[in-house]
Amino acid sequence: MESYKREFIEFMVDSQVLKFGEFTLKSGRKSPFFMNAGGYVTGTQLRRLGEYYAKAIHDNYGLDFDVLFGPAYKGIPLSVAASMAISELYGKDVRYCSNRKEVKDHGDTGILLGSKLKDGDRVVIIEDVTTSGKSIEETYPIIKAQADVKIKGLMVSLNRMEKGQGEKSALEEIKEKYGFDAHAIVNMEEVVEYLYNKPYKDRIYIDDTIKEAIDTYYKQYGAVR
Repeated sequence: MESYKREFIEFMVDSQVLKFGEFTLKSGRKSPFFMNAGGYVTGTQLRRLGEYYAKAIHDNYGLDFDVLFGPAYKGIPLSVAASMAISELYGKDVRYCSNRKEVKDHGDTGILLGSKLKDGDRVVIIEDVTTSGKSIEETYPIIKAQADVKIKGLMVSLNRMEKGQGEKSALEEIKEKYGFDAHAIVNMEEVVEYLYNKPYKDRIYIDDTIKEAIDTYYKQYGAVR
């Protein structure tokens, strides 16, 4: 496992963004783990988060793209932080772009924040986590309606590795439906491998009980690979 992935797992735990216990998801599923990127609230956290995204984007998509698109609302700070990190780490200037939930009809009009999209732009979409793929169903037509762009792929922070709307994971379903790649900084298999019965700051985050709950969860909701 790459060092930045190990650091990112620790970063999620330290920021209390990744938690273990019993949680009810929007889908109604009872999950033994929960990830909420809304927990990144400080300048230091956002700077580090941007760096982890930048490294993962570089590893999976290179730097041959023009725009980072972050869907409203959580994708807005992600696109800003990651575009700044790409500039600092790799010397590549990419534009950031996000959508508004409601079209603005005065001042800076339109549905987009940040850069406008232009014909020929190569776009990487950036999100926190994708469980069902429904967010891309909303985001994809918005992007394609603005200009004739090429979407290179999607980057999320955590691949939950569970069924989307069918039997495959949401990221796999996105690849099949839209024809572009979808990757994550880390997936839950890597998280479990790194934390299971291994102390981090004098605490075991995934003990035998949590591990059993995760295994049971994946027996029911785990994606076909």
